[in-house]
Amino acid sequence: MKIVSLFSGAGGLDLGFEKAGFEVIWANEYDKTIWETFEKNFPNTYLDKKSIADVNENDVPNCDGIIGGPPCQSWSEAGALRGINDKRGKLFFDFIRILSDKQPKFFLAENVSGMLAQRNKVALDFIKDLFKECGYDLSFHTLNARDYSVPQDRKRVFFIGYRKDLKISFSPPAETSAFKTQRKTLKDAIYDLKGNALPGLDKNKTNGSNCAVPNHEYMIGNFSTIYMSRNRVRSWDEQSFTIQAGGRHAPIHPQAPKMKFIEQNKREFIKGKEQLYRRMSVRECARVQTFPDSFNFYYNSIANGYKMIGNAVPVLLAQELAKQIRLDLAKIKIKQIHRSKWKQVSNLIQHQSVQP
Repeated sequence: MKIVSLFSGAGGLDLGFEKAGFEVIWANEYDKTIWETFEKNFPNTYLDKKSIADVNENDVPNCDGIIGGPPCQSWSEAGALRGINDKRGKLFFDFIRILSDKQPKFFLAENVSGMLAQRNKVALDFIKDLFKECGYDLSFHTLNARDYSVPQDRKRVFFIGYRKDLKISFSPPAETSAFKTQRKTLKDAIYDLKGNALPGLDKNKTNGSNCAVPNHEYMIGNFSTIYMSRNRVRSWDEQSFTIQAGGRHAPIHPQAPKMKFIEQNKREFIKGKEQLYRRMSVRECARVQTFPDSFNFYYNSIANGYKMIGNAVPVLLAQELAKQIRLDLAKIKIKQIHRSKWKQVSNLIQHQSVQP
């Protein structure tokens, strides 16, 4: 099945859908710092580089589905919470505009859980109504990536809809006992990388090909008082904190002991252990987001590496959602085949019954 990707970023959603058997034929991404990464990892996908606001519906090919993650900063719990009143929040309307015109079988849109805040209720209900008015039966779910083989605590909301004429609704893949009892940990994800990460160069420029493992380098520099206000270390046997789009907010590597509580909103690194407190590398963050090591990120500033990875949907979570969508759509085909065969049999019976 052929799909279109909007607000593609580095392609976490896209890769997950590809792994589930979909073909991403067309994508749109406006951030030029991402283009090289996307094009080199998705050589068979056409990348449109215009602002989504300038994309004409006729530019977008017909497809079976549309996926994407409209920018989330304006809905973020850590941000200004301007929501739909922010120009980035309004980009949801461009997603809906293109969806309404193309009318594929399904769509999936991902965003941060901050949009569920009570202050955003009116705007959120408005967006839900627009999806329904486009002709889709909407499902709306909050999922934690850790429940789907991702070694990370990461809650996100997903709008998923099937065209109304298909008469089906989406339910997320079951959080099976296998997922819950075998949750992936930081040790599962990055333990083998613990010894050879490189600090960033001056002004946090990349080490490039000097990294023994591609992108295995970390941002250097001071930690803000906000960062030091709470513990930023998870142990090897835990899931990572949420991987964020800003490198200065990357979690501390689990080799370090958990930070010492001093007083409200103040913690410190353990005395004598300061050398253990480094940010997780770009590659380590990519592993936590379940990008394979074969997926390379291209940048001059290490900050752009963290940005691409932090804004992505974890690949394995995307794959599980995509697999469920394929199963749902396959059931329709089976029903259609059964109806077609029954009609043939029925016609044959009717024809035979009128023979002299």
